[in-house]
Amino acid sequence: MLKARIRIAFFITLLVGGSALAQDRVTVIRAGQLLDVTSGNLLSDQLIVVRNDVIEAVGDASRIRIPNGAIEVDLSAATVLPGLIDAHVHLTSDATVNGYDSLARSSIRDAIYGTYSAGQTLAAGFTTVRNLGASQYGDVALRDGINDGEVAGPRMLVSGPSLGITGGHCDSNLLPAEYDFNAGGVADGPWAVRQKVRENVKYAADVIKFCATGGVMSKGTTLGAQQFTQEEMNAIVDEAHALGLKVAAHGHGTDGIKSAIRAGVDSVEHASILDEEAIQLALENNTTLVMDVYVSDYILETGAEVGMLEESLAKEREVGAIQRESFRRAHEAGVNIVFGSDAGVYPHGLNGRQFARMVEFGMTPLEAIQAATVKAAVLLGLENQAGILSEGAYADLIAVAGDPLDNVAELEAVGFVMKGGEVFLDELSGND
Repeated sequence: MLKARIRIAFFITLLVGGSALAQDRVTVIRAGQLLDVTSGNLLSDQLIVVRNDVIEAVGDASRIRIPNGAIEVDLSAATVLPGLIDAHVHLTSDATVNGYDSLARSSIRDAIYGTYSAGQTLAAGFTTVRNLGASQYGDVALRDGINDGEVAGPRMLVSGPSLGITGGHCDSNLLPAEYDFNAGGVADGPWAVRQKVRENVKYAADVIKFCATGGVMSKGTTLGAQQFTQEEMNAIVDEAHALGLKVAAHGHGTDGIKSAIRAGVDSVEHASILDEEAIQLALENNTTLVMDVYVSDYILETGAEVGMLEESLAKEREVGAIQRESFRRAHEAGVNIVFGSDAGVYPHGLNGRQFARMVEFGMTPLEAIQAATVKAAVLLGLENQAGILSEGAYADLIAVAGDPLDNVAELEAVGFVMKGGEVFLDELSGND
């Protein structure tokens, strides 16, 4: 039923929105409570005026004039906050297809699956995501389909194929030698990795991702082992930054994390095994950590049922608790931590389950929400555009029935979603 409602809302928007844009489409949202994610204040009886795809005004209902002809949305019994941002997803990855079963899935099939997962993600309240890794630029195609109004989904920043060493976490290691197959982002040596960065830019990537260490889900890699030399990492970051793109480094092992930070990456993904030097380096270099502290639950509870390799399950048993302790210590030290779920390893649409884990391992509810709004927007280069409800920002907002500052798990049951001024889900206002 939820999927059907999303589709109906989306196609009504396409039919009505096209003609409405000839004139200004104005919507006024009445918020019973509005969370100012910058100050942490919960404001009562607020109006948000949306003109086309941006916010025109926000403030006390008594002070804002409702424009003539505006569509009114009554969320006076709900809490409104900015659309959420997930800085680490894999929309073209199906969590139920793993290990050797994945060899039967084409990159085209993955991209088609992405049209489903994009809808699930948007319905969960995530109006912006950063997609870190997809074969054959399937994420570029998905992003463009969403931008052109062909697919319902979140605003996407995408990396295309992740860069990795031969046989590393970002390679494909399931086939025997006679197939002589390497993943699309594989490169070895400083000039080869520069060429791969340029190739991803050529095919319209928004961000560069590389694998600095082994990983949980890859065959034959060790979590603690560094992948790429310091020289290669330096070359990746230098080339990407010269071309105006930020860089995200997958990193579980301590040495690889520290090398990536020294190279100047903008974020370290997972950041599982942190020592004090790594935490200090992150602070000194203003490096953001994107730590997926819910996904371990899904892997250990469900991984065997969905075909994950026993090797992967064993690595998750080893690293999960260590990562959560690293999260606690990094947060206590003041490292900038941004929300990233790794959805695609677990089912899309369940992204919000991570909030409760972030609170369990040291954050306040407000800090967890800020990690998925204002802080994530800065990492993605969307500050003052996304993750905030203010004049001139994208008209991306969500609503929940309760108070997420009292119970952050409210964000697991988002009941209203607007992205770019268009309503994609409404179970709270009572509007027809």
